[in-house]
Amino acid sequence: MKPPFAYTIRHLRLDDIAKPFALDPTPGAGWYLVFWWKNLPLAHLYLEPGEPADEAAVLKKAVPLLRQTLQTYAPDRPAPPDEAGPDRIGLHRELEAVLRPRNVETLPSEVPVSVVLCTRNRAAHLRQCLRSLRSLDCRPAEIVVVDNAPVDDSTREVVREFPGVVYCREPRPGLDIARNTGYRHARSPVVAYTDDDVQVHPHWVYQVWKSFRNPAVAAMTGLVIAAELQTEAQLIFEKHWSFNRGYTDKFYDQTFFENTLPFGPPVWEIGAGASMAFRRRVLEAVGGFDERLDVGAAGCNGDSEMWFRVLNQGHTIHYNPRAVAFHTHRRELSALKNQLFHYMRGHTAAALVQREVNRQAGYLRHVFVALPKYYYWLVREGYPSFSFRHQTLGEEAKGMLSGLLFYLRNRKRRPDRRGI
Repeated sequence: MKPPFAYTIRHLRLDDIAKPFALDPTPGAGWYLVFWWKNLPLAHLYLEPGEPADEAAVLKKAVPLLRQTLQTYAPDRPAPPDEAGPDRIGLHRELEAVLRPRNVETLPSEVPVSVVLCTRNRAAHLRQCLRSLRSLDCRPAEIVVVDNAPVDDSTREVVREFPGVVYCREPRPGLDIARNTGYRHARSPVVAYTDDDVQVHPHWVYQVWKSFRNPAVAAMTGLVIAAELQTEAQLIFEKHWSFNRGYTDKFYDQTFFENTLPFGPPVWEIGAGASMAFRRRVLEAVGGFDERLDVGAAGCNGDSEMWFRVLNQGHTIHYNPRAVAFHTHRRELSALKNQLFHYMRGHTAAALVQREVNRQAGYLRHVFVALPKYYYWLVREGYPSFSFRHQTLGEEAKGMLSGLLFYLRNRKRRPDRRGI
């Protein structure tokens, strides 16, 4: 029997006690449920085809996940007894007691944040993203669109539809090159980045700005939720490569950095470039994004390499799950394979570049020991069918080798610091 690949995404509001879940079954499809309290995301849950989808069954599975999140918002709150049942009214009271003070009802109309959006020949995606940015409950001080090595004027034409959006043309191809161009044109003290295949939550910019109200925070990332799960490729990505880093705050500081340095700090776990931001002065101090990673590496892992340098200089990064963006994953398997090739190419190259920054970082062991062991285990697990997640292993292995060769060819090339 062919496994299901299509999942209907539903966002369920737990603050509206009168609104039933009403999950109408779709033959052959599952559910991906995201639970919210007003504007606060709390948890997600997969329901496989054929599983009970009535309210009681859903709550039975969701309540333990929701209580894990609640515990981080109120760590001193006594944990409910295990026998406490998933009663909707009782759950509503439980959530309201903890989350009501956390929900923001009134937002400023604008905050001092520059949003940089790097794009290349994807006018339709860009238009949709700009619409979501312009409809935010709290707007950024400016939006900067970087048109990266365009082949036509389609990006410029889309930007003209949105008065006030700043247009920059960067002729050199490469995502990290475009990111550097963007922050050099930005005027606000906080520079946020998102992608053209992303739509952001109405509170996204406010939550980005709020992270930096903490003076110790130099950079932040946010929660990225799948926008659709309708194909095998999208499901593989979400289940095994997801940008979703959970529903609780995390602070990556010097304790994290020093504890993980011997093994190579797993900076790729911090977040996703689709929802990240930096203090502008910190970007300047660390030298911007490393443009070497753009030479044939398709810009992959420039974000995690930047997070490494931010931590290496003693700063703190905040993962803020209330800064929510929705990402549309690649629909076609061929596109996913190409994406994962470049992910692993960039991952390998970036790890070796990070070791240049700090020789104590154990990335040699990561690249030459940990990764081969991990992929050996995946090959054994997937043999002989190599279906679902395992059908991309060949491209991932080629990406690792390509990243190693890329680094060896470019290791003597110094990062471009022009304009900094």
